[in-house]
Amino acid sequence: MTAKIYRPARNAMQAGKANSHIWVLEFDQEKPRSIDPIMGYTSSADMKSQIQIRFKTREEAVAYASRNGISFRVIEPKESRRRQMAYADNFRFDRRVPWTH
Repeated sequence: MTAKIYRPARNAMQAGKANSHIWVLEFDQEKPRSIDPIMGYTSSADMKSQIQIRFKTREEAVAYASRNGISFRVIEPKESRRRQMAYADNFRFDRRVPWTH
């Protein structure tokens, strides 16, 4: 029973950073998924792969896994680098791509 602890990426439809500071403990799959021959649905007999436990901090998630004897790996989040740009830069004289209507 292994698990991964990570901070999920924000949704592409989100502009802000609300609810993006939580950490999730999620169990890895132990059994492969199978395809139902009649309907074609993908199913799994592994119930632990459906469990997601949310924590406020990374330390809480690590402490929970250690306390319950769960082997885990921590996936560090990648911080996004935002380029600072002013609205006036759209109308600069030395702009690479000319602005047109």
